[in-house]
Amino acid sequence: MKILVANPNTSPGVTDRLVAAGELVASPGTDLLAMTAPRGVPYIATRAEAAIGSAVMLEMLAERRGTFDAAIVAAFGDPGLGGARELFDFPVVGMAEAAMLVACTLGRRFAIVSFAKALEPWFAEIVEWHGLSGRCAAIRTLDEAFQSIDDVQTEKEQVLIDLALGTVRNDGADVVILAGAPLAGLANKIRERVPVPLVDGIQAAVTMAEGLVRLNPRKATAGTYRRPAPKVSTGLSQALANVIGHKDA
Repeated sequence: MKILVANPNTSPGVTDRLVAAGELVASPGTDLLAMTAPRGVPYIATRAEAAIGSAVMLEMLAERRGTFDAAIVAAFGDPGLGGARELFDFPVVGMAEAAMLVACTLGRRFAIVSFAKALEPWFAEIVEWHGLSGRCAAIRTLDEAFQSIDDVQTEKEQVLIDLALGTVRNDGADVVILAGAPLAGLANKIRERVPVPLVDGIQAAVTMAEGLVRLNPRKATAGTYRRPAPKVSTGLSQALANVIGHKDA
């Protein structure tokens, strides 16, 4: 089984962290294929950046189509997830959706802890988009600068732990999601220091993607995720233009 870990951020170091964390839970015989956005921002934190990342994500998936069995949108806000499910016939899993759905199997209410204050409004909208606002106890983020996106989880480890503990103590969280690609792998390191289950987004997504490949669901031909009718486009990557124009068969 081959699963594409498509990071719509432009940080190769973050992609490396994602793959390393995902490999800890991947089944024997599952290969995680790494892909980093060729343009955009080092880490997506706002609605505007998510819109840019969504377009880049669709191009990334189109470019590598046919070389993998399932794809993961490897950024916690799931940029481009809905569009990808419309266009493509392979399973596409979002890190945020996977993390929240797994969290819902571990407790009644989950909290989201992350590394940048700018993420809060976007994450709140993502929770609502996935229909899980009623299960979300809180979204808590760092309100201080960090030096490197590649090393933020190490630099701010204790502060992130304190935020997680606060959601359990003050917000009644039964589960804590450590959100954001740069925090991949942190849950494994600090799991004994927080008294409730911790969920790692990429690990949740890898296990979900493997399950979907095994289930082999058909591509919808009706409903809101059916493939759109062919359309002429201008200025897109050739691979994405072919998918949109139905010239990819």
